[in-house]
Amino acid sequence: MPEILERNLKNLEDDVVPAADAMPEDKFNFAPSNDLIKGSEFTGVKTYAQQVRHIAATNELIAAALNGEPSPLSDAESDLGPAKLTSKADIMQYLKDSFTHMHAAFAKFTAKNLEEQVRNPFGNGTRPRLGGAIIVLGHTQDHYGQMVEYLRMNGIIPPASRPPAK
Repeated sequence: MPEILERNLKNLEDDVVPAADAMPEDKFNFAPSNDLIKGSEFTGVKTYAQQVRHIAATNELIAAALNGEPSPLSDAESDLGPAKLTSKADIMQYLKDSFTHMHAAFAKFTAKNLEEQVRNPFGNGTRPRLGGAIIVLGHTQDHYGQMVEYLRMNGIIPPASRPPAK
């Protein structure tokens, strides 16, 4: 099972990182607005940059818990990660680094340790190591879907949806 989890993480990374990079710098802070689609409600949604930072921050939180390390975010930082990360280049590096840390955590998985309890990255107590892996995979997939919508609202075909080059 550890190999299956790692393969799923790699496949997800191969979709998310190119999608994050596909949004041009001048649209990286795009967020849909209520006047974009008649009858829609977009109040309070994350910008594209915040979606990417949120994925990275969650990856970092879970990787630290899986590796037995303290939380990488200070109490003042939100689930969007460090507020000082504002440029596309810095946010992209944060995202790539977060996947590197997740791969390192997943590399420690064995069939025997998946049920071991690790620190809960989102509060008190513990949770099974496998639970952390499942959260990362599901959570990142959810936000990838939102990234795809934001790209398409800006006339950009997500890299994973583009026809193969001839």
